[in-house]
Amino acid sequence: MRGLWEAPVGAPLDAVVDVPGSKSQTARALYLAAVADSPSVIRGALRARDTDLLRDALRSLGADVRDDGDELRVRPMPLPAQAASIDCGLAGTVMRFLPPLAALGPEPVRFDGDEGARVRPLASLLDVLESLGASIDFEGEPGFLPLTIRGPLAAPPGPVVVDASASSQFLSSLLLVAPLLGREVEIRAAGPLVSAPHVEMTVEALRARGVGIDPVPGARSSAWRVRPGRPAGGSWDIEPDLSNAGPFLAATVVCGGTVTIPRWPGRTTQAGDAWRDLLPRLGARLDLTGRGLVVRGPGAGSYPGLDVDLSDAGELAPTLAAVLALASSPSRLTGIAHLRGHETDRLAALVAELRRLGAGAEELDDGLVIRPAPMRGTAVRTYADHRMATFAAIIGLVVPGVLVEDIGTTAKTLPGFARMWGAMLGRGDDR
Repeated sequence: MRGLWEAPVGAPLDAVVDVPGSKSQTARALYLAAVADSPSVIRGALRARDTDLLRDALRSLGADVRDDGDELRVRPMPLPAQAASIDCGLAGTVMRFLPPLAALGPEPVRFDGDEGARVRPLASLLDVLESLGASIDFEGEPGFLPLTIRGPLAAPPGPVVVDASASSQFLSSLLLVAPLLGREVEIRAAGPLVSAPHVEMTVEALRARGVGIDPVPGARSSAWRVRPGRPAGGSWDIEPDLSNAGPFLAATVVCGGTVTIPRWPGRTTQAGDAWRDLLPRLGARLDLTGRGLVVRGPGAGSYPGLDVDLSDAGELAPTLAAVLALASSPSRLTGIAHLRGHETDRLAALVAELRRLGAGAEELDDGLVIRPAPMRGTAVRTYADHRMATFAAIIGLVVPGVLVEDIGTTAKTLPGFARMWGAMLGRGDDR
């Protein structure tokens, strides 16, 4: 394994961890600012690989996005977009949000990314775009990167239906482009919808920018009618990323002591707010105060396992799996079959690395079973997946000798993670 980082062993904590801005909110703010009717200012935006890739992609399509201290200033792009070649990296928001935007006009836009991006599923979205008039040239297997797309898209007389069972981003991408199609459009999810809070976040972001969007009364599945018109420009304030707060909250669960996350919102559409429900079930005590969310943890082995459906918050699964591997009884995580199509096959990766560490684990059709057992220090693979890197760091707080492959992969959504982890433990720079 390359670039092994020795995970520090923890002790009872007393830390305040200021988490950077929400990746999901930053992505939606950047997109809507880039297609708005006037300039925008985004405050508190996450600066990480995923959001930098999205910013650069929007610039390639014609938007003017500039750094101004802690703010991003965005002048909208002309529509339709200009020809471009876009690097998606491993960012789902780039490879899924931007093809519909690129296909508004006739100019070709090429999408490619990291090796791992070439196996992430896109077919459900691309099939819909082809039905709306897009032309797509695949350089390899149909339904996957690399590809070149061109339009123009035409709004259909009936509903636009997309299978969002593999990713809520398919549905969000169509909701985001819908007001730019020139007429009222109904966007509908076929079958089960995963990560529903992310879709709610998209709907709220559109409404906040003045876009007319309403649920379809009596629809058997998630469906909205979206009225035409560019979103309004203006100012955005981005909340802390509550999913990225998860590893630091997990640290107090397994180490004991207290961790405070400043600026935790009282109301939010972020899926990471599910920690406020999950952590008390693990024996933690929570207080939402003027200082932020204060969490007091019980310590490894002194809390029970869980049987929980994470279909609305699957991104929390790797962090929760690390905590549950240190519980006093077995656990089941369900509703997360879609994690097989994330940065890596997260279900297979979690099972492989838990077993490598000595815990019991097995895949279910839609989840995992975790059986705690004495674990040993070893090198842990991360599969170029930021959540797998933080998963290993959490276990390393309790299990000496855990070596984490490529801790730098956390820069995808949380630059400086190793430094923040060391600061939480009172150890300064822990690169």
